[in-house]
Amino acid sequence: MENFSLILAIVVVTALAFDFTNGFHDTANAMATTISTGALKPKVAVAMSAVLNLVGAFLSVEVANTISKGLVDETGIRPEVIFAALVGAILWNLLTWLVGLPSSSSHALMGGLIGATIASAGFGAVHGDALVTKVLIPAVAAPIVAGVAAMLATRFSYSLGKKADGKAAAKGYRGGQIASAGLVSLAHGTNDAQKTMGIITLALVAGGAVAPDSDPPTWVILSAGLAIALGTYIGGWRIIRTMGKGLTELEPQQGFAAQTSAATAILASSHLGFSLSTTHVVSGSVMGAGLGRKGGVVRWSTATRMFVAWGLTLPAAALVGALAESVTNLGDWGTAVVAVFLVASSAAIWKISRREVVDASNVNETDEPAGVVTQAIAAVTPPPAGTVTEDLTATIPAPPVTTEPASPPAAV
Repeated sequence: MENFSLILAIVVVTALAFDFTNGFHDTANAMATTISTGALKPKVAVAMSAVLNLVGAFLSVEVANTISKGLVDETGIRPEVIFAALVGAILWNLLTWLVGLPSSSSHALMGGLIGATIASAGFGAVHGDALVTKVLIPAVAAPIVAGVAAMLATRFSYSLGKKADGKAAAKGYRGGQIASAGLVSLAHGTNDAQKTMGIITLALVAGGAVAPDSDPPTWVILSAGLAIALGTYIGGWRIIRTMGKGLTELEPQQGFAAQTSAATAILASSHLGFSLSTTHVVSGSVMGAGLGRKGGVVRWSTATRMFVAWGLTLPAAALVGALAESVTNLGDWGTAVVAVFLVASSAAIWKISRREVVDASNVNETDEPAGVVTQAIAAVTPPPAGTVTEDLTATIPAPPVTTEPASPPAAV
């Protein structure tokens, strides 16, 4: 019994550690555009987001029930399986944070759980219908829907503001951005904090601590909300930089449209119990807002890296989860080896991140290179009016001055 209590405690602590990484990994979802447009100062933005993440954790348990009851068979799961799943999710979160890619913490968690479950109980323990209808279909549809909505909302915002005073309109949209960013933070707490609630509840069911089909206990809801709020306050500045500046340049109207569209999609999915990736939704809405402004562009090199990371998240986390489960299945010493590996890998990733620090002071700086098309256009674009004369005089040498030979003196 003592051994069981210890492994269950390890699982709960590891789940809260994942929730913490989810918080700082996904801070960008709520606050990147608000920070990049200057609507809020960076530290104020993450503090506001942390508080609203905590509040959002108490609004619903539908997504938690999808994780704990719908995705895998509860009866065939041991606490060690859930521990292995969390190892895969945490390592993927940390790796993508290190390179500044806004990948899905939700899919990392579900991928780790699926891989560990298959390694432990076989493919039959995974509910394929729930995986397709509540995970995979929303993963594809949500960013498209949010992107189209943000693009249309951006165009509508600019058409309304044609006759408005530019400074007054920008100020108004910045205020709207703050409100919509708060809504995204609330939605993030409602959706993402529940995933950790679900995984802890699944561990409690697997360990016999609570009855099957139980809702998350109050202490689970509170601890998950606090963990994600703390992670959010720490701020995942690398991903905030990518989302706010590396993907596209946003004006206040675009930021407002992107965040409002994303919040609407996330809250609707939480109500329906879809385990939606807030990262996918917000990234789609940011790209849609970038395309919605006349002359706006999306840095497709960054977007392509994001798409690749999205595609790799589920299988990569599943592979690590399956390998970790294979080791924990060897006994207590196997679980200890996996735990040491997790701690050592996390410490190594953090140490590597210190080589180039990104924080609140430099989060809005970006050295994203221009794409090939952008460079080609710049090469053939004529210089602005008023600079031609200056450039010519600086680059074209003056004609040589010739001196006429002196005339000979007249004969006397």
